[in-house]
Amino acid sequence: MKKFPTSTWLLFLIPSLLGILLFLVPIPTIDDEGQTIWMVTIAVLANALAGAIDAFTPWIMMMILIIAAIGSLIFITRKVKEGHKVSFFDRLFNVNLFWTIVRILGAIFAVMVLFQIGPEAVWSEDTGGLLLSSTGLLSFLFTIFLFAGLFLPLLMNFGLLEFFGTMMVKVMRPLFRLPGRSSIDALASWVGDGTIGVLLTNNQYIQNKYTQREAAIIGTTFSVVSITFAIVVIQEVGLGQYFLPYYGTVILTGVVLALIMPRIYPLAQKKTTFMNGDPQESYSEEVPEGYSVTSHGVENALTKANENKSIKEFFKDGFKNVLDMWIGVAPVVMAFGTVALMLATYTPIFTILGKPFEPYLNLLGVPEAQEAAQLMVVGFADMFLPAILAGGMIESELTLFVVATMSVTQLIYMSEVGGLLLGSKIPVNIWDLIVIFVLRTVIALPIVAGVAHLLF
Repeated sequence: MKKFPTSTWLLFLIPSLLGILLFLVPIPTIDDEGQTIWMVTIAVLANALAGAIDAFTPWIMMMILIIAAIGSLIFITRKVKEGHKVSFFDRLFNVNLFWTIVRILGAIFAVMVLFQIGPEAVWSEDTGGLLLSSTGLLSFLFTIFLFAGLFLPLLMNFGLLEFFGTMMVKVMRPLFRLPGRSSIDALASWVGDGTIGVLLTNNQYIQNKYTQREAAIIGTTFSVVSITFAIVVIQEVGLGQYFLPYYGTVILTGVVLALIMPRIYPLAQKKTTFMNGDPQESYSEEVPEGYSVTSHGVENALTKANENKSIKEFFKDGFKNVLDMWIGVAPVVMAFGTVALMLATYTPIFTILGKPFEPYLNLLGVPEAQEAAQLMVVGFADMFLPAILAGGMIESELTLFVVATMSVTQLIYMSEVGGLLLGSKIPVNIWDLIVIFVLRTVIALPIVAGVAHLLF
């Protein structure tokens, strides 16, 4: 193993440990009701800032959405000259016609919500108002993107991914068909938040660290709902006392799905090439002769840390991450989230779509199957909708447990993770997300129902 000076070791250890503390270690905090809950530090910082500026965040987000729309309209006509490097702002604003329309739609919806103009179906507190209120998802995304984007280089630029990547390759590759470095993405999602996982995965994909298939698998399989959100969901259905078996079921189901989903359509059909077109074989994960897994991991980490000594570059990378998510993701969440919530609130589409699940739920012995069936698909619009609707229409504790667990393990919901994935560079489209959502539901239901029968 090569010799490195003490300064390089410190450059690896200090930022990496700080990144772990910010993104991966939950700390106790007091919620609005005075109860102690555990959240990762990044989420605590985001919540604190959101609370301090909650009166302004909807207006700030509206301005960001308008800038995204106007910028895309200006840049869509620009052609990058051959041989010229694509600038950061070209990459940020120069999207195709479809995504330009989505950004314009997101800006229009934001203006309609804040000024309460146009059809109430768009701006009511059940649809666009749910997303763009002072306590809504977009207000939280403004602050979580600010802190997560700014400090993400602590996880990415100082060797932590290289160290864990080398150590975990013998676990992640055979089990989940993923490189070892993805273990950090998975952990950031499980402990922190699915949005952080998508942000991290998107950055790694852009840097050609993941193939198309790997990025799609991580984004749709490991961008898991955080422990905090899971607590909110189980309390919403009145089963807070069952949190431990509930979250144990979420983990069990999540692991089973992570083993199955990469091996079937549509994820198994994704290309094994990187974003720059290079084949997977050109990037070796083998440990060289004369090295152990640990020594190779340490050398990779220290080599990476040695490349990132500039504080200016650290903050430059961080602010680029922030702008990427604000401009690229927020309009998609606003546009797709509002449309999905309108469909859920004002049309019977989810009731109709849920009908095929009724006999399946009956077969699994789940009481009130007719009511529960529509809740199996309404989660595609928003993760909280099944739990919110279940309180007024379902009495069986067994069924409430199933609904609460399924809403978390289905994973793909358009008001957050689904919208984030579509807004990112990760190679998944709306059809992929629909198919993955349905398959996750079909595979997870027997596991969740089985545990529910043991409990109730």
